[in-house]
Amino acid sequence: MGDDEEHFSALFKQHYPDVVRFSARRTDPDQARDIAAETFLVAWRRFPELPDDPGDVLPWLYSVARKTIANQQRGDRRRLRLGARLRASSPAVISSDHAGGVVAALHIRDAMASLSPRDQETLQLVSWDGLDVSAAATVVGCTPRTFAVRLHRARRRLEHALAGGHAGEQAGQASPLSQQGLEMKGARS
Repeated sequence: MGDDEEHFSALFKQHYPDVVRFSARRTDPDQARDIAAETFLVAWRRFPELPDDPGDVLPWLYSVARKTIANQQRGDRRRLRLGARLRASSPAVISSDHAGGVVAALHIRDAMASLSPRDQETLQLVSWDGLDVSAAATVVGCTPRTFAVRLHRARRRLEHALAGGHAGEQAGQASPLSQQGLEMKGARS
């Protein structure tokens, strides 16, 4: 086995679970594995272009995964539009889950859904993927300073969206963000 193959194999073992988790938060679990496989195929094909600094490899992989997901979603949207034109029937009605104990999670989901896709991604990269501002900026292709501004604005929009549905909450009650472990902490640089 050559040095490149050994190095790539080590990168794969180290980062594959992270790329699958990153993708699973943006697609379904089966597609997440396909996205991860495609990401590492791109990484193998572009192996000489991988960052030299080991700390920059995961953000580079996330960036590839993000672009792969975007391509897949564009294809999905095209297929949906075609299916809608071919079907004469009305769309199925989706009922919401009314199980107890998920009100806070549903409120956060709704608040996140009310944000723009860019705000959602910004918050997810930092809060869910655990990236610092610099690494997240690499993923979305902007400067760390620009990303820090995006993050600040996205956090304020999320707080505003959450406050809209919690006007009747009693003081001292835990926020839905803290209940779900999604508190927005200070940006890491």
